[in-house]
Amino acid sequence: MESSTRILILGMDSSGRILQFDRNAAAVLSPYGTSPNGKSLLGAHLDEVIAGARKPLLEALEAGRERTAMLAVDTPGGGTLDAVVTVHPMSGGAPGGDAADGDAPARVAPDIAALAVIKVPVPLADRFVDPAVIRRALLDDALPRIGSTLDLEMLARGLMDVLVPHFCNSGGLLLLESHLDADESPDGPDGPQMRRMAIGFDDDDPAWDATFPTGESLVYPPGTPYTQCLASGEPVLRSLGGEGAAEIAAAWRRPPVGELLKGASMLLLPIASAAGILGFFVCTRTVAHRPFDAYDVEIGMEFANRASIFIESARQYSRERATALTLQRSLLPTGLSAPSPVEVHHRYLPGSRLIEVGGDWYESIALPGARVALVVGDVAGHGVKAAVTMGRLRTAIHTLAGLELPPAEALERLDSLMRTLGEREPHFATCAYVVYDAVSGRCEVASAGHLPPLLVPPGAEPEYLPVPPAPPLGVGGDGPIVSREFTVEDGTLLFLYTDGLVENRARDIDDGLARLRGTFSGGAAARPLDDLCQAALDGIYDDQHRDDIAMLIARLARIPDDRHATWELPAEPAAVRRARGLIRDRLARWDLDDLAHPTMLLASELVTNAIRHAGGRIRLRLVREGGLVCEVFDSSDGRPRVRHREDDGDMIESGRGLHVVGRLAQRWGVRRTADGKVVWCEQELPRP
Repeated sequence: MESSTRILILGMDSSGRILQFDRNAAAVLSPYGTSPNGKSLLGAHLDEVIAGARKPLLEALEAGRERTAMLAVDTPGGGTLDAVVTVHPMSGGAPGGDAADGDAPARVAPDIAALAVIKVPVPLADRFVDPAVIRRALLDDALPRIGSTLDLEMLARGLMDVLVPHFCNSGGLLLLESHLDADESPDGPDGPQMRRMAIGFDDDDPAWDATFPTGESLVYPPGTPYTQCLASGEPVLRSLGGEGAAEIAAAWRRPPVGELLKGASMLLLPIASAAGILGFFVCTRTVAHRPFDAYDVEIGMEFANRASIFIESARQYSRERATALTLQRSLLPTGLSAPSPVEVHHRYLPGSRLIEVGGDWYESIALPGARVALVVGDVAGHGVKAAVTMGRLRTAIHTLAGLELPPAEALERLDSLMRTLGEREPHFATCAYVVYDAVSGRCEVASAGHLPPLLVPPGAEPEYLPVPPAPPLGVGGDGPIVSREFTVEDGTLLFLYTDGLVENRARDIDDGLARLRGTFSGGAAARPLDDLCQAALDGIYDDQHRDDIAMLIARLARIPDDRHATWELPAEPAAVRRARGLIRDRLARWDLDDLAHPTMLLASELVTNAIRHAGGRIRLRLVREGGLVCEVFDSSDGRPRVRHREDDGDMIESGRGLHVVGRLAQRWGVRRTADGKVVWCEQELPRP
């Protein structure tokens, strides 16, 4: 680093005889810097002061251009320093003066033909001697560059890299936990809790890391300089000679502290902001170096005050970012459910560092009767507001899925919700909703302003589903949302995604859709879903201004034939007895005799209800998937309910059959179909 070097300047005539020099040259160069004022440098030849320097001098004078060489410089203490020597030829001299008094030359003597600028590293023992070097290293060179980061941990490490080695031999940055974690109390039972954000040391001793671990949460014992600095908000300077370090180690109950800080000079610099005291820097110098003095305190506090601005900005950003990401992660699903033959994978990729919180979401919700709802949506915008709206829509989706509404009707309900939310603040969202029946292999899909799902049949090329168009949720439209139904082969892939995957500032959406289709071509239906997800994201990570991305991929398949059964029944009383016999025989084949009696009773009540209120042909379906589901299909669209009425002060029940179903089944419900409805109930399968 530039500030860790010392610059020496020598003025010479064409023969290399030194005519002028500055104080640094007099102090460093040997053997000519041994006299008090360094006057013995005058008249010496450059080669005598720096061996080998005459060659770049002659080359510079001959070419009329500067020449640079790496040479060795002897020090008064008998050591050697690697020096960068740059010789600048002078085209002419300025009116005179000399430097016999040892001052830095303000004027160039008339006989000077060249200036030698010599850069040497600051010797270890002299590192903290020159206040100008310390000030420049701390305040001018690195601090503005480090302060550009908003990552608190990176900022802490960067600040310590400035303090060590330019200001102290070892140090640490500690911040109050209450300013890092909003849930942390400012004052714990034993005192304020602090977190060590970073440490620095220059002797490569592993004991520093072991004794002062980064990330440690700790409480300093009362009566120590640390608690004094926190309480007063003022810098604290201590000499730890004698028993000073041992006393701190004993109060802290950390013996290695006494050995590491023995005889050190310690300076604590408080870090303050509008929020109060954030923490402090701990700076120590060993006995081999000049101890801290009042001038060091002044420089150190100026550094701490400037650093506090960066720390406060990074602290605020870190808390706001953590809050937003925690909110979004809490809103995204922690697990996906689906029937056993359906394989589902997902990916969620936040936006770039500039856009880390958004409104994209995905869902896979297992439904009774070996069915699953697959949903992907995208709330317009970014940030916490979009994430909150996304959470509301996800909650609504779960409720609507539980009500078993068809996809088109579910999206219409979501559209109504978005319009209500838009009364306070305009919002709109897109959504694709698919329901797959793993018994029949039928898919029903509806979309509100969303990109078309990608369907990849086994052994065929991928195609985008032409779903009937509808406006985004919250925008409103003239007509209802329309769904599409189709049957898929086992092994077919269904891929749902948000626009961040196929569109960005540099790529047209048509190009993105073509790229995505190419990713799923060439037998992709047989590849592992993880590989396909990764392939779909290839190249996306390089986009530093991307939108967030949610995608859901499902390999669809029917449940085995021996795990479900369907029977057609006439709408007549004899069908109830036939239903019981069919149930009994099927459960015996499945080794579920223990469930035979309650299932026959449940089926009897459901079939009787259908005969009484619906009429027409009845279909009975038994599905063994997750639980044991008994379904009765009829042609009526009326939703049955358990009702009560009062008669002479007594509650007299009507709808006894559904009351029995509600008592015996684990859960039950009703869903509409294109030609009627289904009343179903589910029982838990016995554990093996």
